[in-house]
Amino acid sequence: MWLKKRKDDLQINLTPLIDVVFLLLIFFMVSTSFKKETKISLDLPEASGVPLDAAPQALEINVTKTGEVFINGQGIINRQIISIKNAIQSVSSDSSVPVVISADAQAPYQAVISVMDAAGQLGYSNLTLATQQPSEEQ
Repeated sequence: MWLKKRKDDLQINLTPLIDVVFLLLIFFMVSTSFKKETKISLDLPEASGVPLDAAPQALEINVTKTGEVFINGQGIINRQIISIKNAIQSVSSDSSVPVVISADAQAPYQAVISVMDAAGQLGYSNLTLATQQPSEEQ
């Protein structure tokens, strides 16, 4: 006599797999860096003070070590005040918006003054110079 083997329905329990995928998703979400990074390399000057929270709609102007000027990440053609003013006007027409100037520690003084002068001529009065905390090695 031949015994008939009963074919059981095979079932795969997906609960442990879903748990593992969910835990991986949480791990990657928590470990992701939310740091704001730009392609413009600046070595900010150091100052010991209380850091200010910049408003999200702030106009960000960067001055590199070579004196190049970037407004909200977009480079401008030259460093003349008229070019800087035109670039600022094309980005923002509201002079009540705060302006954050991030200049490299080795940036030419004239380039920073030109940016500040252009912003002042356009009526921007809330100017902030970005710095970084001094390192502990000194």
